[in-house]
Amino acid sequence: MTTLVLASASPARLATLRSAGIEPTVAVSAVDEPAVLAAAGDVPPAEAVLLLARAKARDVAPGHAGALVLGCDSMLELDGQVLGKPADAADAAARWRAMRGRSGRLHTGHWLVDRRDGAAGGDRTGPAEDGATSTTVVHFADVSDAEIDAYVATGEPLWVAGAFTIDGLGGAFITGVEGDHHGVVGLSLPLLRGLLAARGVPIHTLWTRLPS
Repeated sequence: MTTLVLASASPARLATLRSAGIEPTVAVSAVDEPAVLAAAGDVPPAEAVLLLARAKARDVAPGHAGALVLGCDSMLELDGQVLGKPADAADAAARWRAMRGRSGRLHTGHWLVDRRDGAAGGDRTGPAEDGATSTTVVHFADVSDAEIDAYVATGEPLWVAGAFTIDGLGGAFITGVEGDHHGVVGLSLPLLRGLLAARGVPIHTLWTRLPS
């Protein structure tokens, strides 16, 4: 059976794969994200997350011969400004005061490296790696200062792009999304299915966790 390696420490991404029947191997990359972005220069957010996802997958791939390696990265775009993880609690609270009652675009880059034998040959064409970006519009509730302070105090928004989650406590503060829900969590399952299919791997062949 083909092994999928997740080059991410994100519990949400791991949970998304598990809920889809896939039990990946987790291998966290050591990529210097600010350095990658600095080398890229001024690039659009959708391209920036793809560059970071590629860097993470390529960093992990050499140690996983025979596997498929997936790197991901997410950023929130609000008024043309890119928001990754907040610097601290004060930054997270300030972001929420700016976001409430408004909408942003959550970009999640995905990069898949195929380390299987003969990955670039056989009935597969093109390079042994490829990627794409999922973009979803997120509508934020007009939350109160008290709600923002309580949410930030939990610590949850300090570790995620845009200072919010949709699959945790922050879900109560999201009024709707336009696009792929899983892309907001940090890993688009439909996009992953397409990347796998391009490598000749139907997603159902990775299922190891089936409903009981």
